[in-house]
Amino acid sequence: MEAVQRFHYSAPCIDWRNFEGKPRGSLRYSQLGRIKENKRLIAHLKPDKRRDLRQRSVSDKNSSALLETGNILHSPFDEELVLKRKAEEVKPYLNGRSMYLVGMMGSGKTTVGKIMARALGYSFFDCDTLIEEAMNGTSVTEIFEHFGESVFREKETEALKKLSLMYHQVVVSTGGGAVIRPINWKYMHKGISIWLDVPLEALAQRIAAVGTNSRPLLHDDQSGGDPYTVALNRLSTIWEARGEAYTNASARVSLENITSKIGYRNVSDLTPAEIAIEAFEQVQCFLKEEDCMA
Repeated sequence: MEAVQRFHYSAPCIDWRNFEGKPRGSLRYSQLGRIKENKRLIAHLKPDKRRDLRQRSVSDKNSSALLETGNILHSPFDEELVLKRKAEEVKPYLNGRSMYLVGMMGSGKTTVGKIMARALGYSFFDCDTLIEEAMNGTSVTEIFEHFGESVFREKETEALKKLSLMYHQVVVSTGGGAVIRPINWKYMHKGISIWLDVPLEALAQRIAAVGTNSRPLLHDDQSGGDPYTVALNRLSTIWEARGEAYTNASARVSLENITSKIGYRNVSDLTPAEIAIEAFEQVQCFLKEEDCMA
């Protein structure tokens, strides 16, 4: 129990809309925002001690690809109790409403979503998997190749509509492009939408580490260059088209923010569980504000 107390931190409610300018690229907070954030760090949690506690069994390279592959790191440090406690705190505010995770490709929506669903006792659905099932097992890559992106987007909207109308108490991992169709937000706003905000550089590292075969918008890139540069350039182009849409989410989970708050050097040092804990914190903040405005 002592270890759990050392780990637990209480994230402040962050209204990212109050920061100057619009989020872009790596989405860094203003210097003032960072200073305020750092003041809220728990003094007795020394970064080095925290990092030593974790005793990671994977290399930094493997860690950077962790969220992309969907594998969950099992640390000697028991994060499960912390997750459960945060889930119990937010559950009364949710009142059975579903949660939809949005974010760029490779942001870890499926991995983090599974963790959140398990902690809440909710069911989990992956939108891409539902689309593949609706297309008789045809993979997302094959759908793009043989039917085109427009068909995929139509199926995506159908899946979100079905989930929003027929299911409650579910966590849904959406596709990276689900945010570009306004009708999809109509369905997602029946629940709580959560934006996993990951710097483009970190996304490029993750995708380059595992390859782009499952990413139809990336794997056909013929620009040449090393995998990281190719991924970063393509992600930057996609971000220009989608970035604004992500701000429609109910809650924003900034990996840069969590990294700074805990005292890690890089977002790749974060575990999926730590991201899920922050997601619960931000969802609870949103729901408390919603109650106050009701």
